[in-house]
Amino acid sequence: MAKTKFVYFFGNREAEGNGSMKELLGGKGAGLAEMTSIGLPVPAGFTITTEVCDLYYKNGKKYPAGLKDEVEKYIKKLEKVTGKKLGDPADPLLVSVRSGASVSMPGMMETILNLGLTDKSVEGLAKKPETPGLHLTHTAVL
Repeated sequence: MAKTKFVYFFGNREAEGNGSMKELLGGKGAGLAEMTSIGLPVPAGFTITTEVCDLYYKNGKKYPAGLKDEVEKYIKKLEKVTGKKLGDPADPLLVSVRSGASVSMPGMMETILNLGLTDKSVEGLAKKPETPGLHLTHTAVL
């Protein structure tokens, strides 16, 4: 049996999904993949499939096997593409987490901005002359 893919990368002129995959990637995820594939300058990120939510509830509120490893793999890919590292105190990779399922669920988280920002990384960013303010550049879509 083939392993289910839970995470789809987009960015750096590469997209594992496309605009026709709204049911699996959600509206935002499918749109970001499509924009990447046609050459628009989309900041790199990844999408966790809508299937994960379904499996989570079917498994008694437990994430499906393999999801954690796949997310870690794509965080490393995102770090490589951006040249930044999540949690780096001097120049951290900042990520926004947004829900984008084709059908919204009650109580679903909408947005977390600047995931990866810590007290130490704020101090590091403040020392960088080219960072007048925080600008979010990368996205993980749930």
